[in-house]
Amino acid sequence: QVQLVESGGGLVQPGGSLRLSCAASGSIFSINAMGWYRQAPGKQRELVAGLTSGGSTNYADSVKGRFTISRDNAKNTVYLQMNSLKPEDTAVYYCQATERFTRRSYWGQGTQVAVSS
Repeated sequence: QVQLVESGGGLVQPGGSLRLSCAASGSIFSINAMGWYRQAPGKQRELVAGLTSGGSTNYADSVKGRFTISRDNAKNTVYLQMNSLKPEDTAVYYCQATERFTRRSYWGQGTQVAVSS
């Protein structure tokens, strides 16, 4: 079992920045990849950024050049640095982890990000 706890959401003006954190606990040795997803009202959940255990990253086209996913292995924490935020980035952001062999997904509870003037 893996537990994920997100933090760092909030209200920010357009052009501003936020950093989301996702602290993992439990059977973290079984995690192969982690990612950040978001879901805006009335829309499907979408992948924002992913990070494999080997360090490879991928990003949604809409956030490339603005968002950066990273990790601190010592803290078992994954981050999402979000710069140049736009109103369309408003959503609930979820941390996700994929188990290495079973491919099971674990999800955090979500953290709200609102971009508005």
